[in-house]
Amino acid sequence: MPATKASTARAKPSPSEPILERYYNVKQATVRLGLATEAEDDTRGQKWLRDGFNRPHDGSKGTPFPGQYMAQQLMFSESDLAAIAAIARDETSIRSRRRMSTRRQRRKPTSLNAA
Repeated sequence: MPATKASTARAKPSPSEPILERYYNVKQATVRLGLATEAEDDTRGQKWLRDGFNRPHDGSKGTPFPGQYMAQQLMFSESDLAAIAAIARDETSIRSRRRMSTRRQRRKPTSLNAA
């Protein structure tokens, strides 16, 4: 069987099909992020997600979380949850840095009778 030669002409990239992401409501997003369990009475992390989404866009209170409202419900996609996790990691590392003291430093006591 003779060897076939690959064509040198490049094929045009075909337009890709739109990829639909999976979306989660606030309760499902907290479970997906590992902040809460699937129990109905477990509300841990839900207020944090809503407050993060409602942060001012000027950045004065931190980076706002990505998300969108669909059918009057706050929804987060898979990529939104990944971005939220990155924002939370960055803010944690910024907060954990040692802060500079604004207090005036005390002088070490010196001996007045030194001569």
